[in-house]
Amino acid sequence: MKKAVWLWIAGIMLVAWSALPARAQAPSADEIMRRSYLAMYYQGEDMRARIFMRLISREGHERIRELTMTRRNLQLGGEQRYFLYFHRPPDVRDMALLVWAYLGRDDDRWLYVPALKLVRRIAASDKHTSFVGSDFSYEDVSGREPEEDTHKLLREEKIGERDAYVVESIPKDPAREDFSRKLSWIDRTTWLPLKVEHSDRRGDRARVFTAEETENVQGFWTITKRLMKNAQSGHWTEVVFKNVRYNLKLSPDLFSERALRAPPAELVR
Repeated sequence: MKKAVWLWIAGIMLVAWSALPARAQAPSADEIMRRSYLAMYYQGEDMRARIFMRLISREGHERIRELTMTRRNLQLGGEQRYFLYFHRPPDVRDMALLVWAYLGRDDDRWLYVPALKLVRRIAASDKHTSFVGSDFSYEDVSGREPEEDTHKLLREEKIGERDAYVVESIPKDPAREDFSRKLSWIDRTTWLPLKVEHSDRRGDRARVFTAEETENVQGFWTITKRLMKNAQSGHWTEVVFKNVRYNLKLSPDLFSERALRAPPAELVR
């Protein structure tokens, strides 16, 4: 009798388990990195923000950068335009950076140096150099196309309170890059990168990016405070985004070489 009861209970439990919804299969590594790229760099039709940067040395010495950043998408996941205007400190005031980001080829970058009253084109090979002395590179500003790397989903795990996909990325053309491997922790809900570890060509950990604060701005999840730490020098950079606004219908004229020398009034205030 007892055996029959247990068989009956087991049958009920089997039916209950079979009725539970199956756990959704994880997306591919390529899809995860593509969605993260769009979430990080393509939110809205355009964007403007006031950015405050703190550059901190190993000894604790601090330098400040304040700038206005604008972005306009020409195509979702494709061409973009960036214009960045620097407010302070005095040695970089009125400096401006223009980026024309393309799909499938190197971006065009121009830097206006007010002390020389000169527009200097930044070579494609300089994309990994420091952005105005910070631990971020020029490529970090406008993003790296996911198609430039081979991606592998390693696991899923929590980072803080967030569920994340952990993805390994290896450059397809390592001779052109300054890193050999990246590990990215991608938020399963917002698709934003919560943490990214860069390894140098020797395989040693070089830089670590972390998303410190995120906000929902006009329906778009935005990293409003981020850190980049140089694991080898001890130098680190904090970047805070304030007054973030999307879908402003920014004029295409803003993203031109002429604007580098004479930026519009709303950017220089």
